[in-house]
Amino acid sequence: MLWQNSGQISHALETTFNDILDKRMRGMPVVNDALSVQAIGFSRFNEDWLGVLITPWFMNLLLLPGPDSHWRKQLVGTKIEKYFPYGVFEFTLGSEAQLGSYALCSLFSPMFQFENQAAALTAAQAALQGLLADAAPRGISRRDLLRGAIGNGSR
Repeated sequence: MLWQNSGQISHALETTFNDILDKRMRGMPVVNDALSVQAIGFSRFNEDWLGVLITPWFMNLLLLPGPDSHWRKQLVGTKIEKYFPYGVFEFTLGSEAQLGSYALCSLFSPMFQFENQAAALTAAQAALQGLLADAAPRGISRRDLLRGAIGNGSR
């Protein structure tokens, strides 16, 4: 798949993962029925597209390959490291027929700590913003970053 823009990406991810919710995940004990599938903040980051995917069963940082991505042809399950302003993160390669290859880094799973979509969206936006911040305050752990602790006074 050749990704053109964030609108195309959001539509493809939301369609694919809503289909997975309906066909593979419905009724599973890890599904938080208060949440829905939502693709957040996809934009170019180096050679890839980066954003967050919220589903009722997980929240992941997600990379979709650009045409020059070195990992786009590697096998599902392969682990890659990606460098961000905040630091280095490990991603695992996955694939879905409708999307092709993607790389994911888990933020939350399962999603029961979120009582509604607005709370999940706030955490996703904070994690993405913190990941791309030029410098994080000393003493902030990766876990705090991913939980949105940067900039909201909680630790």
